[in-house]
Amino acid sequence: MTDRSRLTELATRRGFYFPAAEAYGGVAGFYTYGPLGAALKRNIEDAWRERFLTREGHMEVDGPTVMPEPVFEASGHLDTFDDMMIECPDCGESHRADHLVEAATDIEDAEAFGTERVADLIADHDVACPNCGASLADASVSEFNLMFGTNIGPGSAAPGYLRPETAQAIFVEFPRLAEYARNQLPFGVGQIGKAYRNEISPRRGIIRVREFTQAELELFVDPESEVDGSDPDADPDLAAVANVPLTLYPIDEQRAEGNEYVETTVAQAVSEGLIGEPWIAYYLGIAAEWYERIGIDMDRFRYRQHLPGELSHYASECWDAEAELGGNWVEITGFATRGSYDLSRHADFSGESMTIFEPYDEPQKIERPAVDPDMSFLGPEFGERAPAVVEALEERAASDPEAFDGEAIEIDVDGETCAIPVAVTGFDVIEETVAGEHVTPEVIEPSFGIDRVFAAVFEHAVRRDVVEGKERTYLELAPEVAPTFVGVFPLMDKEGLGERAREIASSLRERGLTAQYDDSGSIGRRYRRQDEVGTPVCLTVDYETLEGDTVTLRDRDSATQIRVPAPPDEPGALGRLLADLRAGATSFDALAAEYDDGTVVGDGGTDEGTDGDDNTVEGADGRSGSEHGDESTDGGNERDDASGD
Repeated sequence: MTDRSRLTELATRRGFYFPAAEAYGGVAGFYTYGPLGAALKRNIEDAWRERFLTREGHMEVDGPTVMPEPVFEASGHLDTFDDMMIECPDCGESHRADHLVEAATDIEDAEAFGTERVADLIADHDVACPNCGASLADASVSEFNLMFGTNIGPGSAAPGYLRPETAQAIFVEFPRLAEYARNQLPFGVGQIGKAYRNEISPRRGIIRVREFTQAELELFVDPESEVDGSDPDADPDLAAVANVPLTLYPIDEQRAEGNEYVETTVAQAVSEGLIGEPWIAYYLGIAAEWYERIGIDMDRFRYRQHLPGELSHYASECWDAEAELGGNWVEITGFATRGSYDLSRHADFSGESMTIFEPYDEPQKIERPAVDPDMSFLGPEFGERAPAVVEALEERAASDPEAFDGEAIEIDVDGETCAIPVAVTGFDVIEETVAGEHVTPEVIEPSFGIDRVFAAVFEHAVRRDVVEGKERTYLELAPEVAPTFVGVFPLMDKEGLGERAREIASSLRERGLTAQYDDSGSIGRRYRRQDEVGTPVCLTVDYETLEGDTVTLRDRDSATQIRVPAPPDEPGALGRLLADLRAGATSFDALAAEYDDGTVVGDGGTDEGTDGDDNTVEGADGRSGSEHGDESTDGGNERDDASGD
């Protein structure tokens, strides 16, 4: 079984994720997160919210997933949100043409090419259909829009679309959100929610799907501000991330033969011009720390700069966070400068102001071209078109005041060129005292694909080792994101052990700790079940618990055990200890040093001695391995039957 197959099997068997609606044959690109997967995903989302919203002082919204058609006309999604599609002439299967090129060549970013060049590459390399093997050399490559369409209300009078990103739900509400931010720049608005893209050929599990979760932050900044550290309220705190190490894959290295990475720091990358936008550098820094915190292997991670051909038309700079998954580099986050494109487009299409009024330090006198047309002339001359003529004159005065220097000025009204005597326009340059100006903010956007972050955390957590001579597979998930933090086991469910274990599990849950009670099978088998799903700590209630008010704690990663106090008359003490362990305020090694009299080195729950013979091993309570041993024969990696799990 390949590593990819093992990962998929584990995800399905243990309830992390699996194809949706399998009872009806399933449908490509849709997955259900099972009980453990939903918990892991939620913990990742909570960790993102804590770092990128709460600690940064940003707001959070929750917008609708269906929005009216004009929103996506303004955003450009209806015109430009396309992928390249090729259809097999033999079997009729559709494929992402650029992906086929990347698989058949050394090209990494065929998406940046046009359809004609991709078609030529498919022909030159005689690319075959992955489904049936037929040649695609003569097949055409076309653009396919990824939007999911629907109707809002009965009939088709109000077409709408499922949102392809969460960002537009923030942009369209900008005027109200700016009020909540007291019209002070910069301010940030984040959102975690579903997005939908009608992918041509979903593949690789949850890495490319048609419904997915995004965590996006839109930071609105003053386009005229100089990021120089002089204004701590407006500038990114680069000092806080100055020494964060970054692995960069900039444009120059992508184009070079060596394809080398640049190992640097945030401060060096900014000073050397590798990263042009300080806000992007700031978010690359805090994101790198966050990725490591939630368990992504930073040796399998890089920041890749967008090539000019793949850079969005509105962006001046963009970097992708990429994680190595299954031998391939996969984008998990995009960090982009979106400029003022989105707000300007929505202002044009909606007629609403998408600006912030910024007061000057002192009122300023300015000269402003203006018109005051003679309506006694324009009314009879143009009739119903007179208001359009006035509007055209106002726009011309603002953009080209020199045009009023002659005797007449030509303007375009409804496609017709009209000559207006300057004398009747009332053109003049007036002096005004103004208190400030309206500016359209620019946008810095870190956009996280939560499903792909999940995939990276999950795959990077897989470990294999040998404990007491037996192979073990476990997930080294960070305590902060692990679906279950502690497994609570009675040595056996009798003589009050089960009752005490249930009481402890209940008190831990009351503290907000995820605790799973399990009394099925041997202690060793229960350890292996929790190891396999990444539970950081296991707690065993044994006879010493009843006699001496202590319990056994077992560390997932080292399989080391210690005894710690668990006084029944102070149920919160054990909860506080475990909460500190989850939060990183203490460590298992620190606890072992504190309670060294009870330290047991080793798993304490092996596959040996399960029948009580001379090969028994000492368990955590000093009793034989026939009570603490694992009944399995392959290190706990077998598929548990219904009675054993």
